[in-house]
Amino acid sequence: MNAIGPIEPGEDTYDHESAATEPVRLDPRRIRHRRTALAVAAAVLVGAAGLTLYLTRPEPPPEPAPPWPSQSVAVTYTGEMSRPRAGERDFTFAVTFAQESGPPVIVRRVAQPSAALAVDTSPPTPFTVKSGTPRKLIIKMHIRECGEVARNAGLPFLEVTLRNTRANEKQSYILGPEYANDLSGALTAACPRTRVS
Repeated sequence: MNAIGPIEPGEDTYDHESAATEPVRLDPRRIRHRRTALAVAAAVLVGAAGLTLYLTRPEPPPEPAPPWPSQSVAVTYTGEMSRPRAGERDFTFAVTFAQESGPPVIVRRVAQPSAALAVDTSPPTPFTVKSGTPRKLIIKMHIRECGEVARNAGLPFLEVTLRNTRANEKQSYILGPEYANDLSGALTAACPRTRVS
């Protein structure tokens, strides 16, 4: 049969009117179970969000490496060159080690290139140079052999071994023309040339 008209509910269909009048009763255990499940799910989501933020945070840039020790320490001739008499083998002079910035630098050794001369220092090496605190060093030069001493060295220098947290370096410091003149005068006074007639 073919008919056109409204569809009528059949057996065992839901009746809206009677459902609205009957109170809904929920089991208290199911309510507690749902609340616990929701709380656990919320905690997992918050933890996952926090972990995601922690793992995707930007890394701070690495700290710059400290400067090389020879780039952070200046050695300056401060004069005070003693004048030995003829035949004396020792004389002294002063230098200053200064550092403007950077980690402390240890001065491990002070020497000079001539085999005819030996160097001793006060204070003795090693000693530490810190930023803003210059260290005065008295250098005692001992003449081993007058015949081997170069009296007119144009650019005499000191060999200094430095160490900081970055490196251990051996550096040559040219102390300038005043040092060269004073050194030449001291060597000439201690080791005068003999005239051949």
